Amino acid sequence: MKKIDIFLALISGLGLSFLARGFLEGFLFYKKIEIFIFLIFPLLSVFGLWVSFLLGKKFAIFFQGGKFLLTGILATLCDLVVFKGLRFFLPLSFGWLIASFKAVSFLVSTFFKYWLNKFWAFEKKEKVGMGKEILKFYLVTILGMVFNVTIFYFFFALVGPLFNVPLTLWETISVILAAIAVAAWNFLGYKIFVFEQ
Repeated sequence: MKKIDIFLALISGLGLSFLARGFLEGFLFYKKIEIFIFLIFPLLSVFGLWVSFLLGKKFAIFFQGGKFLLTGILATLCDLVVFKGLRFFLPLSFGWLIASFKAVSFLVSTFFKYWLNKFWAFEKKEKVGMGKEILKFYLVTILGMVFNVTIFYFFFALVGPLFNVPLTLWETISVILAAIAVAAWNFLGYKIFVFEQ
């Protein structure tokens, strides 16, 4: 593994720590485990990437998948920060407007996801044909965005909070569920169609 692999794994794990903190803050036991959350997730991210690296020595798809997963975590964090920022500055919450906030946050997070996937996850260094590659990336991504926004809207607006979860937490859960559901689509689309591996 390279230093950049470890660095990005640590950043992803730290981001997961902040997400976990948001989920667990309301529980009584949270204060007892708070410090461990900020140690466990970064270490688990590095360990998971190391395992995928070892498996990737035999089948490259494992290491690519590990890096793709961490790229997805970073993109999801970006997605969430942009979405929450839009909600903070424009706190209106009717259907089409909140769906458009989600679309904007998804597109912004995709901006750097292309570069992380190209140069880190799939290690495509070639610059020749990048225009065609970017178009294909955005085609896969736009279809993913449609799935992402639809899944988010389904959970947030149609299903609504389950198990007495507060609306703001349910909103976050809906963003994360949408991201997870689209991850498999994106990985296969990027690997097979965009980066042709």
